[in-house]
Amino acid sequence: MDPRFIPEVGSNIVYALPHARTAADVAGVLGRIVSLRGAVHPVGECAFGASDHVARIVLTAMKCDPGIRSAANIRFSDSLAALIEELSYETCWFDREREPPGIQTMDWGVAFCCKEYVPDVIMDRGGIGKEAMIRILGPDPVSVANTIIMLSSRITSMDI
Repeated sequence: MDPRFIPEVGSNIVYALPHARTAADVAGVLGRIVSLRGAVHPVGECAFGASDHVARIVLTAMKCDPGIRSAANIRFSDSLAALIEELSYETCWFDREREPPGIQTMDWGVAFCCKEYVPDVIMDRGGIGKEAMIRILGPDPVSVANTIIMLSSRITSMDI
């Protein structure tokens, strides 16, 4: 994975048990995945309940399609978003400014994008105090990781 793909808040990749209901049913990387000295490093080992943020993405997506059990978050950039759309991934955007008060962004944004089906990628441009983000979804961590690896291989010559 290209270290430029790691957002300021860190990245994570998660995998939910079938019929998962809470973050405790979702495995992720403890402490997230970070960029350090030009390389990507997991802070800790994989464990259930390790991620709240990315776990909520997959838990919300599973309400629409129980087969989508994995997700990862990567840094947003216009060039990366353009590449994703150029490669014909099913994408959905949401606007954090339209988020209803009192609702967590991930629950609302992912639910907004998964009304009829779960897209491959969910993106937003951020908001006040919220980092813009790209979320990759899939049936398992291998498919999600393969998407990220493929994007990494295609973006190397582009400015992120």
